[in-house]
Amino acid sequence: MRSRLHNQVVLITGPARGIGAATARRAVLQGARVALVGLEAERLAALAQELGPAAAWYHADVTDQQAVSDAVARAAAHFGRIDIVITNAGIASMGSVAMVDVEAMARVINVNVIGTMRTVKAALPHLMASRGYVLVVSSAAAFSAMPGLAAYAASKAAVEQFANVLRLEMAAHGVDVGSAHMTWIDTDMVRDAQHDLPSFQRTLAKLPGAFGVVTPLERCVDQFVRACETRARTVFVPGSLAVASLLRPLLNSAFVTRLTRGSMALMSSGADLEMQALGRAFGTNSVGMGASAKESPTAPAEQ
Repeated sequence: MRSRLHNQVVLITGPARGIGAATARRAVLQGARVALVGLEAERLAALAQELGPAAAWYHADVTDQQAVSDAVARAAAHFGRIDIVITNAGIASMGSVAMVDVEAMARVINVNVIGTMRTVKAALPHLMASRGYVLVVSSAAAFSAMPGLAAYAASKAAVEQFANVLRLEMAAHGVDVGSAHMTWIDTDMVRDAQHDLPSFQRTLAKLPGAFGVVTPLERCVDQFVRACETRARTVFVPGSLAVASLLRPLLNSAFVTRLTRGSMALMSSGADLEMQALGRAFGTNSVGMGASAKESPTAPAEQ
């Protein structure tokens, strides 16, 4: 049976590695054509070459409106239209608010929130013309707080609500909007955290249910592709997160705060000490980790 992605044009931001790259590969296998928009030119070129004529790549920083608008326009001209946009580009600065540099936190908001807005704004005329679909990549962090991820959690809560409002605004234009929420996916960023931060490993082992699980990348891709095929409103990876989403008031209640205060405090202080010892905030596979960034505990990492 032919996939509903057959001959669809899918634009993906942050597709050089991890979820973005794997989703691009799967989309092409199912007959889609993909526009790859991101920062890592060598990786993007290699992926486009691997995928053949069904793929084209465009170098752009999602925080630069002119660059994003140019990339979207070139993709639309090359493929003739844009049917689906996946706003996957994202970064995370690790460290407590007291420790991490404010500019690192601001950079997370700029990439994850403003970058999503810039991408959607540039693509929206094409999506309205095709009556297309937007999948905004949020996170379980949008509804579950964890020490060391303040800026990241704030950014993912923001893009979830952005998707909610956009869905209402676009309903009359035939454009559907979904938001994706994941816990830990087996990507470079999570593997780096597991390798570099013993406190992360210890905390992961103690977290309940879906929050303590590292999900295989292919399972996440399965859900992303299915969402694009069905134009889903929400995506949860793993699926049990749907229940956690309904329990948001409990997860953020005073009761749960009191229950976890001690363990979360230990996790936060331990992670801060480990990152200071490393001399960097993120793993060796993080985007933008040049020599100067590796000496800084506040450098951003791509999700």
